[in-house]
Amino acid sequence: MKNLVLLGGGYGNMRVMQRLLPDALPDEYSITLIDRAPFHGLKTEFYALAAGTESDKDVRVEFPKDARLNFAYGEITSIDLDKQIVSMGETHVDYDELIIGLGCEDKYHNVPGADEFTYSIQSIMQARDTYSAIADLPSGNTVGVVGAGLSGIELASELRESRSDLNIKLFDRGERILPAFPEKLSNYVKKWFDQHNVEVIPHSNVVKVEPGKLYNNDETYDVDLCVWTAGIQPVEIVRNLPVEFGEGSRVRINQYHQIPTHRNVYVVGDCALLPHAPSAQLAEVQAEQIVDILKKEWNGEELPETMPELKLQGFLGSLGEKEGFAFLMDRTVTGRIARLMKSGVLWLYKYHNG
Repeated sequence: MKNLVLLGGGYGNMRVMQRLLPDALPDEYSITLIDRAPFHGLKTEFYALAAGTESDKDVRVEFPKDARLNFAYGEITSIDLDKQIVSMGETHVDYDELIIGLGCEDKYHNVPGADEFTYSIQSIMQARDTYSAIADLPSGNTVGVVGAGLSGIELASELRESRSDLNIKLFDRGERILPAFPEKLSNYVKKWFDQHNVEVIPHSNVVKVEPGKLYNNDETYDVDLCVWTAGIQPVEIVRNLPVEFGEGSRVRINQYHQIPTHRNVYVVGDCALLPHAPSAQLAEVQAEQIVDILKKEWNGEELPETMPELKLQGFLGSLGEKEGFAFLMDRTVTGRIARLMKSGVLWLYKYHNG
């Protein structure tokens, strides 16, 4: 039997399994999925787990079940691209084709104390720890959220609804929230924060973090707990691969999503250098193309000179339980409709994967 090995059970490799099983995988192949957890974590919802508005079971989905799908759980310790072996300590898994979808971790931009004195929502374990720390905060304490991208916005708004007794400060590097999108969208989100007593601090540049203190530009802020959502990078084991990297330490890939020097190795999701910002949607769209390439390779078909553009529909964000915002097909949607749309997309994802 030949072995297609998937590293990481994130959005990209979930889509790969969904498209190949049960009928599209060649008879001589099996799939081995390697992950730390025995379930797929809904990373786009980890902010709600950290805020305490969703339970652990609400942010995970079971992996598919199939006779030719094998699982290996544990921490990957090495990836040997030449010998085609993935190791987890003393356990070794050989592969014929490999899809690396190990996701990302926080990037601290060399800010002193950021990695030591801030909390994270990048993994389900980190989100659990963040929830526990926030739950233990006395009334009147202050939470600082560093980074006003989608994760920071959703965390700050969800936390406001779950802990109305806390002070929340959202540190935004830009002049306005989500500056790459229409000002109408930015104004709507900022108005929500103003109405719900979340302090947004623009032009932020956090230069140091200490226990109970956050240094932003020339000012010092007292914060009882700080959550970092100000940047991501591929996980360390991917950053240590002997391959070429591009912006953000992401792996340079060819038009077929392969590592050019090892064309049986594909990179999907946050670890890949792509013309869009990392997202669950991007990983799924990319996975669709990887499956198409695998099928052509297995059938001995010639690959196209170019691949179709990776087209995204936009994004959806929540502002607590009842309001939200979206940018879809170059149009801005705000309010209750946007929140219902996000809830609907999440329900459909769970339905098709759970």
